[in-house]
Amino acid sequence: MQRWVLSLSIIAALVIAALAAWLWLGNGSDQLARWAADGQREAQTALARGLRALRAGEPGALIALLSMCFAYGFFHAVGPGHGKILIGGYGVARQVSMVRLSVLALVSSLAQAATAVILVYSGVLLFNWSRERMEGLADTLLAALSYGAIALIGAWLAFRGLRTLWRSFRPTHDHHHTHDHDHIGHGHVCDTCGHSHGPSIEEVAKVSSLRDALVLIGAIAIRPCTGALFLLILTWRMDIQVAGILGAFAMGLGTASVTVVVALMAVVFRSGALEALSEGQTARRALGTVELIAGVVIAMLALQLLMRAL
Repeated sequence: MQRWVLSLSIIAALVIAALAAWLWLGNGSDQLARWAADGQREAQTALARGLRALRAGEPGALIALLSMCFAYGFFHAVGPGHGKILIGGYGVARQVSMVRLSVLALVSSLAQAATAVILVYSGVLLFNWSRERMEGLADTLLAALSYGAIALIGAWLAFRGLRTLWRSFRPTHDHHHTHDHDHIGHGHVCDTCGHSHGPSIEEVAKVSSLRDALVLIGAIAIRPCTGALFLLILTWRMDIQVAGILGAFAMGLGTASVTVVVALMAVVFRSGALEALSEGQTARRALGTVELIAGVVIAMLALQLLMRAL
């Protein structure tokens, strides 16, 4: 059974790697971006119709509007975006369960919607900002902060990868005395001497801290979706504020439908690529190398987005 699971994991990892190569090395990213842009424009047109229908009191208009908001969020997430970069790269770099990373992807998308709501209603009620002012703030300062934070997370992952590599080349133990026995035991603790001779793969790669989760969510949520800002401002002016808030979170769910898939693919790719490795220094070096490369890629892509925003 384990062999079948291992084989399927490796096959899935190869498929995902081929898809990534098509997207990044071929023209797949351009084709996908054009398809996402076309879908986003169609969703925007449908959103405008849905708002007019809702304002006119047509039955079922709210459900139709929320459906269009979900579709807009989906197409928005399919195109170039910082959320996928961070969630996918983090899932490849660190050992995170599918459930945990999927929840992080969902919460970060909904947090983006919450940021849009906070920005619009604080701007309207407290500062009397115009739509252009709020959208400009999101596209410049907040975008730069988000991309900068993601670049720092990438650099931190790269540093941890380097640290793992450095530790893997250090002597595994020094008991200040010589002893000949096999270091075999539960939890990688020597049965003879009772000492732990270096961390296991799970201990090296496991991520479960609330701090890491909050940093990931915050880095993504800083920059709200421009479409959500536009919807919230428009519904404010049309005096249908509740519909606008619900629509913003529907957009967040649409975005999450893509980022959750990216999260699952990242976990499958990591498990398939590294599952065949046995415990030991070679495995730890492979884990450190993967984390280093993923961190560098995240940082470089985030810096590219940062330069565009400045």
